[in-house]
Amino acid sequence: MFEQEIEMEKRESSVVPLLLIVALILAIVGFAGYYLIENRKVLSMQEATQIATSVLHDQAPPNMRFHTGFVKSSVDDNPQGVHYKLLEKAGLIKLGKAQGTYGTTVPVVITTAGQEFFKRIDGVTTVKEKDGTELYVVPVAERKLSAVSKVNMISPTRATMTLTWTWKPNALGELLDAAGPTVKSFNTWERATLIQKYGADFYHGAPTEVTLALAKADNGTWQIATE
Repeated sequence: MFEQEIEMEKRESSVVPLLLIVALILAIVGFAGYYLIENRKVLSMQEATQIATSVLHDQAPPNMRFHTGFVKSSVDDNPQGVHYKLLEKAGLIKLGKAQGTYGTTVPVVITTAGQEFFKRIDGVTTVKEKDGTELYVVPVAERKLSAVSKVNMISPTRATMTLTWTWKPNALGELLDAAGPTVKSFNTWERATLIQKYGADFYHGAPTEVTLALAKADNGTWQIATE
């Protein structure tokens, strides 16, 4: 009887380490399998398209800023600048005669047509300034994704994607199209100023191609690489 108990204890003592070894092997195999599956997951075209759309949406749209009221020339705005001339030429505002000792203050009135024009544009904001003038900030165009043409996996957690996008101008953007008749009616220096400062661009030009570097975050989502 005593010898049988000793034999059973020996068997149990040999089984426990064996079970631990088997459990360890299964854990290693499971981890390796999970790692292999995760590494085989690539950035899909659907994910890349979603990222590209989000990136373009997050970029601030170009805009034009101008004031109405008795607008005094300053570093921030010049009522005798080319953008005011363009708005007046389009019938959206009316410029009065320059006033003051140095003729630096100009009465600016938005026309009835201008009021209706800006009402039809989404995202227009107006702010009442301390000097009594009213600031208009008018978006001009937004970036729209044309296509994601290529996804390149560099490593399981790094990738690049190539996308193309085009401008979608609103009504003011059409006026500010650098290839359009309104902008082309100004001289070379004034056209350059409209492009550099007041939102003019070639809004009906060829699509723009961009390549972005992406990184896979700890939660498994892809995002723009920061380094």
